[in-house]
Order: sequence, then structure tokens, then C-alpha cells
Amino acid sequence: MSILFDETEINGMTVQNRFVHSATWEGMCPEEGRCTKELVKFIVDLARGGVGLIVMGHAYVQENGKASPRQTGIYRDDLIDSLRPIPEGVHKYGSKVAMQLSHSGGSTNQQWMPLPIIGPSSSTNLSGNKVREMTLEEIEGIVEAFGQAARRCVEAGFDAIQIHSAHGYLNNQFLSPHWNKRKDAYGGPIENRARLLFEITQQIRKEVGKDVPLLVKINSEDFIEGGLSLSETIWVCKRLPEMGIDAIEVSGGCREAGAKLMPVRKGIKRVDDEAYFLKQASSIKEAVSVPVILVGGVRSFEVAEQIIIDGKADYISLSRPLIREPHLIERWRSGDRSKAKCLSDNLCLEAALEGKPLHCVVEKRKKG
Repeated sequence: MSILFDETEINGMTVQNRFVHSATWEGMCPEEGRCTKELVKFIVDLARGGVGLIVMGHAYVQENGKASPRQTGIYRDDLIDSLRPIPEGVHKYGSKVAMQLSHSGGSTNQQWMPLPIIGPSSSTNLSGNKVREMTLEEIEGIVEAFGQAARRCVEAGFDAIQIHSAHGYLNNQFLSPHWNKRKDAYGGPIENRARLLFEITQQIRKEVGKDVPLLVKINSEDFIEGGLSLSETIWVCKRLPEMGIDAIEVSGGCREAGAKLMPVRKGIKRVDDEAYFLKQASSIKEAVSVPVILVGGVRSFEVAEQIIIDGKADYISLSRPLIREPHLIERWRSGDRSKAKCLSDNLCLEAALEGKPLHCVVEKRKKG
């Protein structure tokens, strides 16, 4: 059997293979963010399809942190019960499930987030909305909100937690000099810009203890002028395990970077197009002692297998391929190693932006 189907552990959590479902905005919740039966089915189908670790979300930790319409919420205790069926269903198939915690910061739209938009510094975002610089009191509130959201995840039965620190959302904004122009202890050198992420990590550990696996998804680079650099990210990643991070998912880019450098890229047709953050992930893996999870454009079983054999990452994270084929991992495990059927056209995400639940439009057309 391939190394991709080795059983591994992350801080005591047994993962039945090296495949991870990367957190994806599902667009299946009502305005308050309460989990629905539709979302439960979406996640449990991934477990039925053989994914070792499913990261769901991103879930917003404060009402003013909503990034997208119909996003999952984890900002109130009365949302916990609606989430319980997810780990219950996932565990029946031997998989594990994590919740990704997020705050949009300045990367949102007043159209679906009518509360004041806040970020590390004052700016105008891509939606043309004004972003107000956060006060120190608001920063303290964000740290507390992440901690309480993590507690809710544990109470709901989730196996692990992931902090979203990528793709132009709040934690990434603080890390990046492109957005962070602060003159206080949270701005300036990377030691200060990383302070919010470090404090959130420590607060979550305080709330959930040392035995709950804690992951982070981080931008390797922003790929924009004046953005976060790989060397700065490596500096941050080397210190995160000291604060309780057990695994690092490496991504990159943001909407501001443009279509060719977005986190979710189109046109992955050749093997050479795959694993577009591999160089960055490999550099981070050389610098850290915890497992590294690679996301970004992997479509071929052979590419995924070679990455693990070469020691450039410890896990392979997939998103769009699993939207089209939730049973892809089981297909590969059973011997059909043909390439994932995903066309990498991003029409699944465009459909979600139009108000429909996340789904593969190609498969929908076929069924129609």
C-alpha cells in the first residue's frame, strides 16, 4: 500500500491516511451561521469517501468577522448543538474532523456584513468599503473570541482546531506589512506583526488544554507588493510550535494578488501546474519540527505520493477535487489511481457566490 495510506498521529490524534480536506467556504448556513443538515451531509460524505482529516469552515468567531454570505458561525454558545452531528457522523467512518476558526478583518463586504469593518489599519478594501483600524481593546476581544470559539468546537465534539491565518483575512492582515501599518506593539517588525497570531494560539491553548490538536493555515507569501515574505513566514512558523501549534498547513496568495497568484488557481492541466506551493512548503518543513500539510493544486496520485516520499510535506490537502469527487480518496485507495476529475475552473465557487450551496457544477449538469 502507498505511503499516502500510512496511519499517522498529530498530537495523539490518529489520522487514517495522509489526505486532508482543506477548509472551504461551504455557503450552506442561514444568516446567523447555524449548521444545517445540508452541511452535515457535505462533511460526512467526505468521511465516507475516505478523507483522513477533514477541516471544515472557515467559521467566524465574532459577528463582525463574517467573510461571506451563508458562512458557518461559531461565535455563540447556542450554535454548538447544531454542530454536534458533524463529528458524530464523521467518526462512524474512522475519519477525524477539525474546525477552522476565522475572522474576516477588512476582507469582507458591507453587503452581507452590515457591522463596522475593522482591520489592523485604516484602508479601503476591494469591495470599496472603509476599514477602520482596530483599538487595543478590540484586539483583546478578538483573542478572547478565538479562545471561546475553540472551546465551543471541543464541546461540539470536534477532534482538532485550525487557526486561519491566510488569504487576506484578519490574522494574515496583521502578519502582512501590506495591510498592517500600525505604530504600536502590533505593527512594524515581524515580531510585532505576529503578536496577534501568537496571542490567539496561546489563548486557545489556555481554553482547550494541551491535548487538543491545534493547527494553523498560513500564507507562505502574499504575492503582492509589500506583502508577507517567505522568510518572515518561516520565522513565524519556527516559533508557533513553542506556543502549541501541532501542524502547519501551507498556502499562499490573496484576492489582491490577482487570478494567477490566488490561493485557488485555475487551469491546472499538467503535472507541472500542480502543487504550486510546494517550494514554499518544503522550505517551511526544513525549518520546523511539526508536520507540514501542503495545499494547492494537487490532482495526481503520483504527484501526491512523491511529495511525501521526498519528505517535502507530511500530508496532502485537497479542496476542489473533493467537491467534485467526495469519494476520491477511497477511489485511489481501491486501486483506481487516475487523476482527479476536477477541471479547476472555479465554477463551484462562483455558484456559491450566486447564492447556491457549494457544489460541482459539472456534476450538476451531468445529473440534469
